[in-house]
Amino acid sequence: MSFSDYASHDGLGLAELVSKGEVKASELAEEAIGRIEKHNPALNAVILKLYDLGRDMAKQPVESPFKGVPFLLKDAFGDIAGYPTRLASRFRAETPAKEDTVLARRFKASGVTILGKTNVPEFTLLPTTESNLYGAAHNPWNPDHSTGGSSGGAAAAVAAGIVPLAHANDSGGSIRIPASSCGLVGLKPTRARTSLGPDYGDVLSGLCHEHVVTRTVRDCAAMLDCIHGNEPGDPYVAPPVKESFLEQTKRNPGKLRIAFSKTNPAGAKLHPDCVKGVESVAKQLADLGHEVTEAMPPLNPDEPGNLFLPLWAAWLSSEIELETARRGRGPKEDELEPLTRGLWEVGKTVSAAQYLMLVKEAQGLTRRVAGFMQNHDVWLTPTLASPPIPLGLINVNEPDPIAAFAPAVDYVPFTPIQNLTGQPAISLPLCMSESGLPVGMMFSARFGEEAMLFRLAAQLEEAMPWKERHPAIWN
Repeated sequence: MSFSDYASHDGLGLAELVSKGEVKASELAEEAIGRIEKHNPALNAVILKLYDLGRDMAKQPVESPFKGVPFLLKDAFGDIAGYPTRLASRFRAETPAKEDTVLARRFKASGVTILGKTNVPEFTLLPTTESNLYGAAHNPWNPDHSTGGSSGGAAAAVAAGIVPLAHANDSGGSIRIPASSCGLVGLKPTRARTSLGPDYGDVLSGLCHEHVVTRTVRDCAAMLDCIHGNEPGDPYVAPPVKESFLEQTKRNPGKLRIAFSKTNPAGAKLHPDCVKGVESVAKQLADLGHEVTEAMPPLNPDEPGNLFLPLWAAWLSSEIELETARRGRGPKEDELEPLTRGLWEVGKTVSAAQYLMLVKEAQGLTRRVAGFMQNHDVWLTPTLASPPIPLGLINVNEPDPIAAFAPAVDYVPFTPIQNLTGQPAISLPLCMSESGLPVGMMFSARFGEEAMLFRLAAQLEEAMPWKERHPAIWN
């Protein structure tokens, strides 16, 4: 294998080369390390280098789907024994994890070679990846623009050709937002499809989901085959998987009833590039034989924003209190960003009764959306309301959360909905803006129906291919 071809292969492609003996896992690890060293100064995607760990992993004779494939963990819920997870916060001391998470164990069993951890915003709070501790991650398509968040470091590394796939998680869009921003495939699985053990049963009352960002649909499906499944003691489980997700990508989706939306829940127009994108994809779907209609679930104008800020603030408060108990002291003035501290103050005002009422409201929204999905197999929207925002638009040094989020308040109107409902949703890199930035399209399915999404995604990957579309930094 010529290493000039490294980035042209997806994860399964690289693993096949390793299995055939055409390249060694150790050689792939060194290639990825070289690419981190070359591109990271411009991207700031990798914030913890684990080269020795990766070199040791590459020597292990593991027979698995992603044997020898270079991989990166996110600096959030990606604990591996002996290494810290800081969530980009100075208040999270560099204390090594005592054990691997269930997810990390499954990633290791998949055969990947872990070479580092990726950049996140503090406590994963933002739809962009910027923090005072780590600095901003830069979009490979245009370094002045956001990678999205909170899995922005992961997305930047995959989009730049450093690794073919990387760990990501999603509590309000944090897989799909960076996938859209960086031109990648990003699936948020069904609630409880992956386990958050051993430390968590759920996060944010079921809003948090784990997976990866990838360049191909088949990598996305194959990794979900590797990591899905509940653990003893998990509070609830996803519907059973009947067949390999990878096998689903090889099947025709049949004729689907697809609804599409060109406005946000309040009826406001989206960026022209996003409207153009959803219209072009809707036409393509119709040409493929699907039944396509313009429709929107019965959402209130202030949903889902009215639920998210207090829910997230309450969760943040609980995490800071947990770290306070562990360390025996609260955060010093310089150990939290002003925006994080301001959101923490909001969280401390949310009572237990108020939190449970918010959960009840979220469940009401879920029933309304589920009713809509009885008449539609898939709901299509732009992943975001505009192409990737400029870096610095959200000021992490602004202590008032309302003021800090105001410049981007309409930026993320769709992705939190599926976190509240638990539905699977996938962002596909089907479109580009007039200025040359990726514009993802998001497809949501009924609870437990990732298989349908994979069949449709594979069909669109063939009909509207993105494989040859790369940022200039690619090689």
